[in-house]
Amino acid sequence: MNNELEGIKKAALLLISLGSETSAQIMKLLPDDYIQKVSYEIANIDYVQPEERDMVINEFIQMSSARKYVLDGGIDYAKNLLNKALGAQKAKEVIDVLNQIQLRERPFNIARKADSQQLTNLLLGEPPQTVALILCYMQPDKAAAILSQFPGERQAEIAEKIATISSTSPMVIEKIEKVIEKKFSNFVENDTEHVGGVHTLVEILNSAGRSTEKNIIADLEKRQPELSEEVKSNLFTFEDITGLGDSDVQKVLRQVQHDDLVLSLKGASEGIKEFIYKNLSTRAVETLKEDIQFMGPARLSAVEEAQQRIVAVIRRLDEAGEIYLGRGEHDAVIS
Repeated sequence: MNNELEGIKKAALLLISLGSETSAQIMKLLPDDYIQKVSYEIANIDYVQPEERDMVINEFIQMSSARKYVLDGGIDYAKNLLNKALGAQKAKEVIDVLNQIQLRERPFNIARKADSQQLTNLLLGEPPQTVALILCYMQPDKAAAILSQFPGERQAEIAEKIATISSTSPMVIEKIEKVIEKKFSNFVENDTEHVGGVHTLVEILNSAGRSTEKNIIADLEKRQPELSEEVKSNLFTFEDITGLGDSDVQKVLRQVQHDDLVLSLKGASEGIKEFIYKNLSTRAVETLKEDIQFMGPARLSAVEEAQQRIVAVIRRLDEAGEIYLGRGEHDAVIS
């Protein structure tokens, strides 16, 4: 209760700080019971200290940024950016609060609590669109485990729906959620932890086994070739290169054009640069550093294209079995 009161007071301070015109527009979007609580708090605040105003505005900006980072690149991406911007301790505090808010706000909470096998059994009879919508709101690793248990053709159907969902009416979500809650009410167990679009499908596939991924990609290539290419290009990002083993990254570097490597590292973090440098000879590192230094400004689009060409090399070597990209579950074993 104290946490709720603290949150309501912060909301009241923020609305006062934003001014009556902006606050009126925000209040229209709040639930009625919350409007009453915030209004009462506003009525009992005579004056906002400058330090209080700055504190709530900064916290609001941090939370807004954190939510955007989570939507753009997932929780790890958000943590990385917030660590750089705020420091590890403050970043953790923001992420913890954001997780609590999202767990309260996100639909299908009961499905996230349900046992994966029981959930799969219940979803097997649901239409692909319904299954896709529910998986969009679930933890990627759990969604991957459920998706992998569907027959191959249905996997591709559901994957296609996930990747092509852009928005869904809150009324539709609420209606489906009520039906699902009724079905799941007897199967809820202990609590465990964007919705839709290519990014969500990529997160799920990155946690799935290679056999599941390959099956879905193969079917998507037949159904929607452009969507398939977009999914494949996002399954492994340039930033993920630091997850490769030393021997694997050395194989990749032998296949990469020198100009692409120079251009890709021009816009890379120091961590990625050091990772690459330690897998090259001293002479090669010196040459690479000199070329980067004397290259001059580079367009972001050109850097991203070079990075994507390196990603293409990585995926080609992975598909050929020459290197290994880890996955959330073990690949199928062929005896």
